[in-house]
Amino acid sequence: MTTQSSISLVGTDPIFQDRTAKTARSWAPSVVGEDAEVLSNDSVNLEYRHLVVRCGAVAASAVPGQFFQLLCPHTDGDQPFLRRPMSLYGVNPARLEVEFLYKIAGAGTRGLATLRAGDAIDIMGPLGVGFTLNPKLRHIVAIGRGAGLATLAPLAQAAKANGTKVTAIFSARRPELMVSVELFNRHGADVVAVTDSESTSGPANIERILRGLIAEGRCEAFYTCGSSRLLRVQQRLAREFNIPGQVAMEQQMACGIGLCFCCVRDFNVGGEIVHRRVCWDGPVFDMMEALP
Repeated sequence: MTTQSSISLVGTDPIFQDRTAKTARSWAPSVVGEDAEVLSNDSVNLEYRHLVVRCGAVAASAVPGQFFQLLCPHTDGDQPFLRRPMSLYGVNPARLEVEFLYKIAGAGTRGLATLRAGDAIDIMGPLGVGFTLNPKLRHIVAIGRGAGLATLAPLAQAAKANGTKVTAIFSARRPELMVSVELFNRHGADVVAVTDSESTSGPANIERILRGLIAEGRCEAFYTCGSSRLLRVQQRLAREFNIPGQVAMEQQMACGIGLCFCCVRDFNVGGEIVHRRVCWDGPVFDMMEALP
């Protein structure tokens, strides 16, 4: 059982009225704050943990690329004040479940790691503009590193339902820190794993792989998150071959609903530098407008 409170956001900000039609359709018209039930909170490897919660129907309607604001538990040593933004790792609307993948890196995530099955956690979401997956796309390329591997994960299921083939290029420091590989494989994606320790994760090698995929007709769009270096490679190839792309931007946030302007970044829109809030106007943007 979850306790919900609905927070309407439509029309509260003039920027919403200026969104393109595509962006407006991707935007959730309301968010829900609720006490969700923790179903599991297990270690995945030496760095990451997988949190699954039972939630309400609105939260379970989240789409790839959206995120939630989690109120992290206090511990004896830490008392986090602000919520922590957490990208959607998985969703099951039929079972009313959402999933998150997180790395213990500070007071908030140390608090998350203390949660056990049956505990309650205050979640707010879904928030932000998610990925757009054109049903006409036959083959896309997803490129992620670090937290980007979690953000891109829901694309695997969405692409399979869409009949779109996926080639995923995943980057990590070492093989044992790689995540999401089995998930993408389960949904029929081809996964290319590259690592720093094996000297395969550099931009030159990624560009070589991408040029091969483009030549084979297996790259009709880019979806990326987690690496500025790899984003620059994709932008260069996108210009050369006229390939569209979307990027989920990573940024520190406070409120998560566009009120505090904590997450403003610069974007190049038609040659003009404009300021956008990652939480409200994104976190997913046109890849060619992003400034790495």
